[in-house]
Amino acid sequence: AMEKSRPLWDNPLQFVFACISYAVGLGNVWRFPYLCQMYGGGGFLIPYFIMLIVEGMPLLYLELAVGQRMRQGSIGAWKIISPYLCGVGVASVVVSFFLSMYYNVINAWAFWYLFHSFQDPLPWATCPLNSNRTGYEEECEKTSSTQYFWYRETLNISPSLEVSGSVQWEQALCLMLAWLVVYLCILRGTESTGKVVYVTASLPYCVLIIYLIRGLTLHGAVNGLIYMFTPKLEQLSNPKTWISAATQIFFSLGLGFGSLIAFASYNEPSNNCERHAVIVSLINSTTSIFASIVTFSIYGFKATFNYESCVNKVILLLMNAFDLEEGSLTADNLNEMKEYLMATYPQEYAQLAPQLKNCSLEAELDTAVQGTGLAFIVYSEAIKNMEVPQLYSVLYFIMLLMLGIGSMLGNTAAILTPLTDSKAIAARFPKEVISGVVCFINCVIGLTFTMEAGNYWFDIFNDYAATLSLLLIVLVETIAVCYIYGIRRFEKDLHTMIGRKPNWYWKIMWAFASPLLIISLFIFYITDYILTGTLQYQAWDATQGQLVTKDYPGYALAVIGLLVAASTMCIPLGALLTFIRKRLKRESCSTV
Repeated sequence: AMEKSRPLWDNPLQFVFACISYAVGLGNVWRFPYLCQMYGGGGFLIPYFIMLIVEGMPLLYLELAVGQRMRQGSIGAWKIISPYLCGVGVASVVVSFFLSMYYNVINAWAFWYLFHSFQDPLPWATCPLNSNRTGYEEECEKTSSTQYFWYRETLNISPSLEVSGSVQWEQALCLMLAWLVVYLCILRGTESTGKVVYVTASLPYCVLIIYLIRGLTLHGAVNGLIYMFTPKLEQLSNPKTWISAATQIFFSLGLGFGSLIAFASYNEPSNNCERHAVIVSLINSTTSIFASIVTFSIYGFKATFNYESCVNKVILLLMNAFDLEEGSLTADNLNEMKEYLMATYPQEYAQLAPQLKNCSLEAELDTAVQGTGLAFIVYSEAIKNMEVPQLYSVLYFIMLLMLGIGSMLGNTAAILTPLTDSKAIAARFPKEVISGVVCFINCVIGLTFTMEAGNYWFDIFNDYAATLSLLLIVLVETIAVCYIYGIRRFEKDLHTMIGRKPNWYWKIMWAFASPLLIISLFIFYITDYILTGTLQYQAWDATQGQLVTKDYPGYALAVIGLLVAASTMCIPLGALLTFIRKRLKRESCSTV
C-alpha cells in the first residue's frame, strides 16, 4: 500500500536534475580549485579520476540502487536489509540535520551580499571613512576593503570563540529568508522540489559560462590557467594528495547523508539507476574542472592585478625618493634599477627598504584560499575590479544561492523522507506541517551562527560534524549490502530493476576496493586527529587586520566530541536496542 501511494518523480530526467542539483554544490566551486592549487595543479586530476572510478561511481550506484529497491528513506531502507541496521539510517538523518543547521547560513550570507550588490560603488570596493571623516577605518587600512566587509560588516566577528557577542539581526533576517525559500521549495515534496531542481541545477551552469567568457578575456587570466594546468607530478608521492582526492569525491557526491537514497526512493522501480549513477558522477566531476577553469582565470586576474599594483607602488616610491625621470623606471627594469640604486645610494636605499615590498606574481598565485574565504573574499575582490561590477556581483551571488539551495533540498529530503515514511508521524501531521517544523527548528538553532562568534561555530560544524561519521556510515552500508544482505541477492534485485546483473567492475569495487579505501581514509583521519594534538582555529584579530591561530577552549572540544559521537553512536546503539527488543520479545513469548 505504501509503495502504491508513494509519490514519484514526473520522469527520469527530473530525478537526474535533482541528483545534480544536490551533488553539484559549493564544494565544486570553492574546494576543488583549492585542492588543485595545493596538490599539483593538473597533476591532481590523476588521483581524482582514479578515486572517482574506485569509490565515487560504485558507492553512488549502491546508494541509488538501495533507495530505488527498498522504496524507503534511509532509516526504512536499512531496516529492511536488516533490523540491526536501523541505526545506520538514523546516523544519516542526524548528520543531515547537523549539516542543515549550519549550511543554510551560507545562503544567508549570499542573500546579504546579493542585496548589497545593487549599490554603486560596491560597499566592499573601498574602505569606509572613520567616525571623524578624517581618514579610513583603522581596521580596514590594516587589511583590505573586501576582508573588512566580510569580517566586520557581514560577520561583525568577535576576537575569539569565548566572546559570543549578540545576534546580528541583519544576518538573522537573511537566515530566516533562506529558510523560507527552502520551505517553499520542499512544501509539497517531489511535486514542488521536482520543479525547483530544473532551475537550481541549470542556472549555475549559465552563470559559469558567462563567467568563463568574461574570465578568459580578463587581463592576467592566462597566468591563472597556466598555474592550474601545469602539473606538479612530485605531489603524486604525497599521501595527502590521494587522501584529498578521495575525500573530495566522497563529499562532493554527497554519499552517506541519506539524500541520494531518499531521492532514489521516488523512482519508478524499473529506472536505470546504473546509467544515472555514471551520468551524475561524470557531470559532478566535469563541473568541478569547469568551475576550476573559471576560478583560476579570475584568480589569475586578481593575482596579476595585485602584482602590478604592488610593482607600480614600488616604482612610484623609488621615483619620488630618488627624483628619477618619468619613464626611466619600468616593471621590466625594476630589479636592475633597485640593484643600481642600492649600490649608488646605500644609506638612502636602506632607509627606504622597509617600505619596498617584494612583488611576486608566483607568490600571489601560491596564496591558497578555500571555503568562505574564496567565495566571499577572493571573488569579491576580483569582481570589484571588473567593468560593470554590479552585474557580475549579482550573477555570482545568484549562482551561489542556486548551488546552496540545491544542496539544501537534498539535505532536507534526507531528514523529511524517513519522517514522512513513518506511519505514526504521517498519520497525525500533513507533509506541510512536518516540513515546516523541521525548517523552523533548524532556523532557530541556526541563529547561533549569526552571533559575533557564530563563524567560529560554523567552522566547528563544517570541520567535525560529518567527516568521520560519513566514512563510518558508508563503510557499514557497503559491508551491509555485500555481506549481510548478500551480493548475489543484490545482483538479483538489480536484474529485476534494470534487466541485467552488475558486471565484475561493480562487484569488485563494492566487495573489496571501496571498503578498503574507506577504512584507509578512516585510519588516516583518526591518526591525523591524534597527531594534531590540541585542536586549533583561526580567529580574526582586528588590531592586526589578520587571522591568528588560537586553541579551542574545553567546552568547544566537548561540542566537537558530541558532534562526532551523536551520529556514530547511532549505529551500535541501534543494533543493541534491536537485539534487546528481540530478546525481550522471545522471553515474553516463551513465558506465555
